[in-house]
Amino acid sequence: MHLSLRTAGLVSLLAGVTGAIQVDFTSDESIKDAASTVAFGLLKYYTGNNTGDVPGNLPDPYFWWEAGAMFGTLVDYWFYTGDETYNDVTMQAMQHQAGEDSDYMPQNQTRTLGNDDQGFWAMAAMSAAENNFPNPPQDQPQWLALVQAVFNEYVTRWDTQTCGGGMRWQVFTFNNGFNYKNSISNGCFFNIASRLARYTGNQTYADWAEKVWDWMTDVKFIDADFNIYDGAGVDNNCATLNRAQWTYNAGIFLQGSAMMYNFTGGNDTWKQRVDGLAKRTTEFFFDDGIVVERPCESFNLCDNDQQSFKGYLMRWMASASQMAPFTFDTLMPLVMSSATAAAQQCSGSPPANAFKGQPGTACGFKWTQKANFDGLVGVGEQMSALSALQYTLVKKQEAKAPVTADTGGTSVGNPDAGRPMEAYMPMVAEITTGEKVAAGFMTTAIAFSVLGASFFVMKE
Repeated sequence: MHLSLRTAGLVSLLAGVTGAIQVDFTSDESIKDAASTVAFGLLKYYTGNNTGDVPGNLPDPYFWWEAGAMFGTLVDYWFYTGDETYNDVTMQAMQHQAGEDSDYMPQNQTRTLGNDDQGFWAMAAMSAAENNFPNPPQDQPQWLALVQAVFNEYVTRWDTQTCGGGMRWQVFTFNNGFNYKNSISNGCFFNIASRLARYTGNQTYADWAEKVWDWMTDVKFIDADFNIYDGAGVDNNCATLNRAQWTYNAGIFLQGSAMMYNFTGGNDTWKQRVDGLAKRTTEFFFDDGIVVERPCESFNLCDNDQQSFKGYLMRWMASASQMAPFTFDTLMPLVMSSATAAAQQCSGSPPANAFKGQPGTACGFKWTQKANFDGLVGVGEQMSALSALQYTLVKKQEAKAPVTADTGGTSVGNPDAGRPMEAYMPMVAEITTGEKVAAGFMTTAIAFSVLGASFFVMKE
């Protein structure tokens, strides 16, 4: 029996503090040093490079998608800090998990594979292409081609039989959640379509980004005030919304919209969308300049996945500030103030079975508590703090921005990559109760999030 990270984190409150992250945000070198310390603690959770383990996998209780998110964070860590320490393990993980058909659908993930899971790995590969992360050997899957494979498979899963379109949460009919359409899965589609459009210049990708956006607004997953809700069941044609609002849904559409603004040369429609998303995101998700996870944080109900969400918002706000520079003065001060608070939370010394990094540098979850370490530790907390820190290195109007195929990008693509659905729809034995529980890890969280979101709306 394992001690849960939440329990272990609370125990750490009694363990004392022997150090803390020290960072001078006026010095890039100080920021890089702090990021290095946090990254070291993060990678101590990773076991995929141990003998006998599977490259790219995080240990229980973490799901496959979060490993993809972690390696996307590490691609950016290299890009902004220049530290190559984790490049080899990142390359190994992202290549191994590409799977047998080079589309981030490894067979050992079939029974719990969501469209969002596949999407987080694809977005990591997209970052690798945009950042000119070292390319794999020529006989291995290439970053751009991997993203194109996922995009093409997303197109085949666009479901017009229910809700007038959109992708379902889960890929396979036998997975719990197949009858749910959600913003994060469609956000992954929108995000990689917009970024592929910018990187390749291909209008087809842009057309799909427009199509996803239009569908999201048609079914009111995005409302007129730019609130982005979690999703809805298909049984009543997506009429009953789950109104929980998560930071990563806001962020994934903010970055994608900024990419479309950039791709279109400053199109006014996309400018209005970026403006609306930036305004609502900064109004809703920040308390005194510090990001919070509204549906669960104040109720102490955030699970392991949700404890990682705010770091992705930091990533996508920083990216949006580059792709749509008019947002820089709105978004980046909030990244900076959140990073300042996150660094203060990186002061914990949990037991060794909960954190193997440098004592006094375990990062907590509730950044609003600043130096009052909250005792919650894990991959999500450490990764989110790393994200907040490293994205403060983004500078206004800096030339070092994501490249395209025309501005120095070297990743090789394959616009025909991917497989039709009938090629990968497996014939499997009946899924076990335990696997249903694993696949449906969000079910209870969704119920709690509705209560939390409702409470916040009433409070607001």
